[in-house]
Amino acid sequence: MDVPKLYQPNQIARYFLAKADDEIGDQISNLKLQKLCYYAQGVAVAARKEPFFRTAIEAWAHGPVVPELYQFYRDHGANGIPAPADLRLDDYDAADRMILDDVFDYYGQYSAWRLREMTHQEPPWKEAYERGMNHVISIDALRDYFSAEVAADYAQKYEQISRR
Repeated sequence: MDVPKLYQPNQIARYFLAKADDEIGDQISNLKLQKLCYYAQGVAVAARKEPFFRTAIEAWAHGPVVPELYQFYRDHGANGIPAPADLRLDDYDAADRMILDDVFDYYGQYSAWRLREMTHQEPPWKEAYERGMNHVISIDALRDYFSAEVAADYAQKYEQISRR
């Protein structure tokens, strides 16, 4: 199997932003976006055996954060971030879109604050934060936790789609 495609964090963020349905009040704040990207990275490490992106995720007071994404979207405050107008789905591998869609469908239903609370109960954030604010959440910590959360048949499904 080929090495899975590597993305920039903003590519993952833009995918989620494009999925939000503004007409039904489905908006994604910076806080929620951070958590969606964290969960995408965790599921990716478990299913793909490789992260979506190499940029560090840090344990901040309100949960996992990709600092460069936070900085990029921080002017939106707690408001919804507009969807990108120019997202090209063919920039994403089909198997990776499966993960991103599944993460959005499952975790996207929760409020930003609920996602914050969920991450505070999980070992990757808790253990990194105990070492100090802004401590990096390692890929190994994500792998250890999410490998137990992601079913083996899901990883097999990813592999089958990625071979097409």
